[in-house]
Parts: sequence; structure tokens; C-alpha cells
Amino acid sequence: MWRELLRGEQGQDLVEYALIVAAVGLALITTVNTLSQGVASLYSSITQDLSSIGATQQ
Repeated sequence: MWRELLRGEQGQDLVEYALIVAAVGLALITTVNTLSQGVASLYSSITQDLSSIGATQQ
């Protein structure tokens, strides 16, 4: 029984697909996190620039 369990390859494809999905998911999470920080920084910069323009014209 143990020899058959060690030699069996039925779950191998499932494990490989799960590893691929996990790697792609991790890459997506990292990318979205980096992009969201960049967008937040850009938004902050734009709002500061707009508020300084409004303050100088009053």
C-alpha cells in the first residue's frame, strides 16, 4: 500500500496547478500593492499642487 502511494502520480497535476495559481496570485497581489501606492502618491501630489494653485490666486 505504501509503495503504491509513493509511486502514484494522480495528484501531481493538481499540485502543479495549485503552485502555478499561487505564484500568479502572489505576483498579482504584489503588483496591485505597488500600483496602489503609486496611484495614492500621484493623487496626493496632484491635490497638493491644486491646493497651492488655489492658495496663490486668492
